[in-house]
Amino acid sequence: MTVIGEAAPAKRAQTGFPAARLAGWFFMTLWIVLGAELAWKLTSDFDAEFFGKYFPKLLEGLVVTLELVALSMVLGGLLSIPVALARVSRNRLVSRLAFFYVYLFRGTPLLAQTFLVYYGAGQFRPWFEDMNLWWFFRDAFNCVILAFTLNEAAYLAEILRGSIQAVPRGQTEAAQSLGIPKAVTFWKVVMPQAMIIALRPFGNEIILMIKASAVASVVTVFDLMGATRLAFARSFNFDIYLWAALIYLSMVEVLRRVWDRIETRLTRHIGYASSK
Repeated sequence: MTVIGEAAPAKRAQTGFPAARLAGWFFMTLWIVLGAELAWKLTSDFDAEFFGKYFPKLLEGLVVTLELVALSMVLGGLLSIPVALARVSRNRLVSRLAFFYVYLFRGTPLLAQTFLVYYGAGQFRPWFEDMNLWWFFRDAFNCVILAFTLNEAAYLAEILRGSIQAVPRGQTEAAQSLGIPKAVTFWKVVMPQAMIIALRPFGNEIILMIKASAVASVVTVFDLMGATRLAFARSFNFDIYLWAALIYLSMVEVLRRVWDRIETRLTRHIGYASSK
């Protein structure tokens, strides 16, 4: 009797406990234990009088933090567009100037930039008064917005530049073959695809901005961290920092979930095309 074919031997079930899974369970258990300990700490030492007195101040600081992040991201995003275009420009002078701006603000600490704007503005007070601009620079909130905007514009410009260059060149060539003007091609063909590519990095940058906004507290802006520091200075109750950390964590988690929904919504056609 001739054997025509043999069934392929079934793969053996993986036995044992892989190291990666073991490490995953270990760190998950560690986070659960730390989370339970934090919850126990906040509930066991809960002081209703302290909470009622200072928690509204934290909420007021939260509003200031949201204003800082929203304004700096919107203004920085608008400024990043011409900077990104300058970075990809064929004009070497324009490209180098844009590179220097990006290099300067990405290569120096945000804290130093905030100090230079806030404290440095006082060195030029007579000049700002002559230009009728001192009303802007004498306000710490405005100085922080300016510093954050310039910083974010540099980071967002690099993200946008990379996204523009990641769009296949064939898209531009196809538009040119149809006689579509270059400006229309850029804004209607290249830019929408670049924004989808940049969507996830943009979300990460917003999260980083939420945490970096705590820098504003060192120049007398009472954002969430500023209100927390003030509450601790008056009460010497360290729990206020734990509550502030939970608020920051909640903001990041809400933004992460919202951004996931936005990304899923805007890239649903990509998932559909890849599943075909």
